[in-house]
Amino acid sequence: MKYLVMIQGTQADYAAQSGKGSADAPVWTEKDVQTMYAHMGAINNDLAETGEIVDANGLTEPAKARFVERGPDGKPVITDGPYGETKEVLAGYWVLDCASLERVTEIAARVLECPVPEGTKQYPLVIRPIPDFDGGGDV
Repeated sequence: MKYLVMIQGTQADYAAQSGKGSADAPVWTEKDVQTMYAHMGAINNDLAETGEIVDANGLTEPAKARFVERGPDGKPVITDGPYGETKEVLAGYWVLDCASLERVTEIAARVLECPVPEGTKQYPLVIRPIPDFDGGGDV
């Protein structure tokens, strides 16, 4: 079964990781960022060795995102970031092919063990099964 594992973050989190901390997100040092990359890289390497990783990536900061919504007249309304009214957004994801929900939950728990500066907000990871519409699997 394939699963989408999503991690969230805010514009303040991205700013903190680039050295611009705030009351909501303490500043990260270069060592903190490198430690995070090493932790995530080790997880990705292990998943590649087991054949469970299909795809994974971090995403750019919310300020570089674009929202496309339907306006009152039915036409698209395009808004470029940053979005002050938006709290957490998708910061990164993994598409995993795992034997069970329990296995993907173990992987998510390992992601949450990532060392971060004291005071950094921890967001829950979201796990969503990806249905196999072509293979006759459950929807």
